[in-house]
Amino acid sequence: QICSLSLSLSRSHHHHQRRTTLLLSNSPQKFLKIPYLISIFLISFDFSKDSDFRFLFSVCLGMNTSRSSLQRHFLPMKNSKENFDRFIPNRSAMDFDYAHFALTEGRKVEEEAVFSSPSKLAYRKQLAETMNLNRNRILAFRNKPCPPPTMLPSAHSASLPQQFKPFKPRRHIPLVPERTLDAPDIVDDFYLNLLDWGSANVLAIALGNSVFLWDASASSVSELVTVDEEKGPVTSVNWAPDGRHVAVGLDNAQVQIWDSEANRLLRSFSGCHHSRVGSLAWNNHILTTGGMDGKIINNDVRVSSHVVGTYKGHSQEVCGLKWSGSGQQLASGGNDNLVHIWDRCMGSSTQWMHRLRDHTSAVKALAWCPFQSNLLATGGGGEDGKIKFWNTYTGACLNSVDNGSQVSCLLWSHKERELLSSHGLMQNQLTLWKYPSMVKMAELTGH
Repeated sequence: QICSLSLSLSRSHHHHQRRTTLLLSNSPQKFLKIPYLISIFLISFDFSKDSDFRFLFSVCLGMNTSRSSLQRHFLPMKNSKENFDRFIPNRSAMDFDYAHFALTEGRKVEEEAVFSSPSKLAYRKQLAETMNLNRNRILAFRNKPCPPPTMLPSAHSASLPQQFKPFKPRRHIPLVPERTLDAPDIVDDFYLNLLDWGSANVLAIALGNSVFLWDASASSVSELVTVDEEKGPVTSVNWAPDGRHVAVGLDNAQVQIWDSEANRLLRSFSGCHHSRVGSLAWNNHILTTGGMDGKIINNDVRVSSHVVGTYKGHSQEVCGLKWSGSGQQLASGGNDNLVHIWDRCMGSSTQWMHRLRDHTSAVKALAWCPFQSNLLATGGGGEDGKIKFWNTYTGACLNSVDNGSQVSCLLWSHKERELLSSHGLMQNQLTLWKYPSMVKMAELTGH
C-alpha cells in the first residue's frame, strides 16, 4: 500500500507567521490514521523574504512491524545521556531569549538595514559579532550549550592591554627651587624644630627671637612675635590643625599660643618644663610639648589646669614628636637614640607601648604614613643616617635604608606613595623616595 502525502500551507499576513500542516491519507477524500508511522522528521526550513520556502522531510513507514521491535531499533537508550536523536531539539541547550528576538524583532532589523548607511551597517555587523547575535539557528540539537558570548572578539582581545592600557604621563619633578626665602639669624641646631607649614598655606619660621609668617598664596611676609632676649631664642613652632593658631616654644621652657589672624597672644604655659622646649605637636585641642629635660607633656588648651598627661621615657632631650592620623598614638624621638610609641589612653605613664632601639644616633625625623595607619617612618642623626619603617602594632622593624647622612625630617606624600627626606651633613640634600621599593626618584640640592 502506498500512502499519499499532502501538504497544506497557510500564512497570516498580519502576524507574519507561517504554519504548516502535514496530512497523511490513503485517499483524497478520507484521512487515515497510520498505526505503523514510525517518525516524521522535519530537517530544515529556510524562509526567504518573498515568502517562498524550501523544505526537506522524510517519512519513514513500517508495515507489519511490532511496536517492541521498533522501539528497540529507533528509540534512544534511557541509560545514555548523550544518545539524543539528532533531529529532536534539546530544550536545555536552547537560548530562548535569542529565539524570541529572532522571531519577533529580527525581520524588523533586516528591513531597517535596507535604508541604513554603510557605516551603520558595518557597526551593526561588528556589534552582532561581538554580542554573538549573528547566529542563523534557533533550535539546538546537541546537549552542549553554546559558549557564552565574549564582550570583544578574540582578534581584539589579544591587543586589548596594548590598545586600552591607560597612559600615565611621567610626573615632572623640578630640580630647581620655585622660590628662595632669606632666613637670617636662623639657629643652626639639629635638635630644634624651627619651620612649619600650616593648613592655610602659611609658613611659620623662627629666626632668632622672632617668628615670621610667609603667606604662600599672597607672597607676603609678616612678623608674628619677637620675644625678649631672656626668653629667647625661639626653639620650636607648630601650627594647630585649624591653620590659624600657632604654638611657639622658647629657650626659657615657656610655651605660647598665638592667633595669627589677630596677631595677639592667647595664652602661655610656664613651669611645665625645666629647660628649652624643642618639639611641639597638636592633637585637636591637645598640645604636646617635649623638652630638653626628657619630659613629654599633654596640655589641654581649653582649660586653665592645662596639664592632662605626662610621659616619661627619654633620658635626654626630646627632639621629635608626631601624633598618628587617628590621634590615638604618639611617637617621640630623643637624643638618647630611642623612639617611643605612646597610647593616648594612658594620660600619665612611664609605660610605653613600644620602645624602639635600633637607631644609633638622635632621632628627630618622625612621620606617620597617611595610607597605612600603623606604619611609622623614623630617621636617625649623623652617626646613624638610616630611615627605618616600623609596624607600631607589633613594634617590628619592616625595612631600613642607609642614606649616609643625618636625617633631619621626613614627610609623606598624600597623593602618591612617596616619602621625602631632608638631610644634613654631608650633602644637605632633599631626597624623594618611592615607597615601598625605596628607589630614589629625585635628589634636590642647593642648601
